[in-house]
Amino acid sequence: MKKTVLITGASSGFGKESAKLFHQKGWNVIATMRSPEKETELTALEDVLVVKLDVQDQESIQQAVIAGVERFGTIHALVNSAGYGAMGVFEAATREQIQNQYEVNVFGTMMVTQAVLPVMRKNGKGSIVNISTFGGAVGMPFATLYSSSKFAVEGFSEALSHEVSELNIQVKIVEPGSVKTNFRNGQQFIHSDIEEYNTIMGNIYTKFGASTAHLVQATPGEVADVIYEAATDESTRLRYIIGADAQFYIDTKWKNTEDQFVRTIRSFFFG
Repeated sequence: MKKTVLITGASSGFGKESAKLFHQKGWNVIATMRSPEKETELTALEDVLVVKLDVQDQESIQQAVIAGVERFGTIHALVNSAGYGAMGVFEAATREQIQNQYEVNVFGTMMVTQAVLPVMRKNGKGSIVNISTFGGAVGMPFATLYSSSKFAVEGFSEALSHEVSELNIQVKIVEPGSVKTNFRNGQQFIHSDIEEYNTIMGNIYTKFGASTAHLVQATPGEVADVIYEAATDESTRLRYIIGADAQFYIDTKWKNTEDQFVRTIRSFFFG
């Protein structure tokens, strides 16, 4: 029997690349997105079901899982790829911006996972791949909402991995670095009129890029390869780092003392 994967955020970025790769590998694919009526590439593929799923809408989550199981019989793997980043001065963030960041990145991931787990329990096997970022391990200035939401995803994933291990269900975390997708286009920028932050913000993105400009970034296809590996290798490995820049920042944190780490990160952005 062909295996089946459900992927959130499959309209673009890592989600779409993963949907195409799983299909190429002979899987049935439940490609979920908020606006399936706009999708043309995936709908043309055999054994790919394009269906509506909004991670902020519990009913749409349940209906997508039901539709996928009705079409393909079961779900063997889940890739939680839907997400976005709210960037800017934390002090200026609205309550709505804070809540929405967590509704999508954290609670959405949790709700989709909760909806798929009963299917995996029935199978007696399954794999769940949650897409994080190196920013889920290393907090970055002016990425407070996004980074903290990914820290939450990582904590959730790690704890859940132990909880479901005796059910033969594996939970994996993929931590990409900066990759050329439309993620930047999907960012939400927090407007701030607080003058004290203007100079600090200055050239923050230029400085961020400069610190790892000498390192090779992963491509979306390479990230999809790692997602597929995480979903299928049947190992107890928890985290998969992809991209030399991601490895650089994570190594900066874990291979130095905390004092060295803090001073190094601040020197990158404010030095």
